Amino acid sequence: MEGQHDTKRKKRFGDRPDGRKLRTVAPMARVIYFIMKKRSDAQNYFADTIELDAVDEYIRKKHAEGMKTFGLMHLFVAAYIRTVSQRPGINRFVSGQTLYSRDYAEVVMTIKREMRLDAPDTCIKLRFDRNATANDVYEKFNQLITEYRSNPGESDFDKVAKILNYIPRLLLRFLVGVLNFLDYFGLMPKALLEVSPFHGSFIITSMGSLGIQPIYHHLYDFGNLPIFLSYGAKRYAYETDAEGKVRRRAYVDFKVVTDERICDGYYFASAVKLMKQYLKNPSRLDEPPAEVLEDID
Repeated sequence: MEGQHDTKRKKRFGDRPDGRKLRTVAPMARVIYFIMKKRSDAQNYFADTIELDAVDEYIRKKHAEGMKTFGLMHLFVAAYIRTVSQRPGINRFVSGQTLYSRDYAEVVMTIKREMRLDAPDTCIKLRFDRNATANDVYEKFNQLITEYRSNPGESDFDKVAKILNYIPRLLLRFLVGVLNFLDYFGLMPKALLEVSPFHGSFIITSMGSLGIQPIYHHLYDFGNLPIFLSYGAKRYAYETDAEGKVRRRAYVDFKVVTDERICDGYYFASAVKLMKQYLKNPSRLDEPPAEVLEDID
């Protein structure tokens, strides 16, 4: 069951509502937060590809089990959460020149209420225990997206955005400055943190639903999102196998932008390799991890 292996630490002085302050960070790393003050100063970009034979078979299996809308989005999110459970360093964020770690995974994405050019966008935010399975992801994701698209009313994010839209420009600029100040010191109201699409573990977008290949999407200086993942439409390539026969293979490309300050390149590379292993063997995501690893103190 979700939550079975997850543990919570008690909050201490210096912690934020959305993160635990890491107190054993190397001195050099602490200096970097003052040299690269903004998330946009610390962006790293990389691209990779996943072969889809096992993925397509797994998705067909889920459809046969009754999960008719299970797709690549659910799988990417489940694989990311599982990776967080084993590589907790990618679930950190920098705020106020200080490094924090989350003890949960919070996923942000933007969706259209309807697939029309003039349809309004809304943001959804989902929080998962780090031992969530693919089924957990599907159920929570699908329920919330269905509610947002079928409910004629506004989401909590929509309501906040609507209020901000009525504030005069100079006053809004001042208000955003105040929010930045509060966020720097970890004093942002919890109610705003819960609806803000700029605060979370990572943000994901599907370019495949638009029929195009992935983009490198920048990180936001406001908030604390440290990772942006974009994946594209399925593509095909004709390749020669070991027996000399030409086969058509399906692939999906994805691109990631990261805040390099949260962990080193070796750690990031290890996390990406691990996530790809889960995507290549997705049945591993049907059961909770044997252990959820904790970040440093």
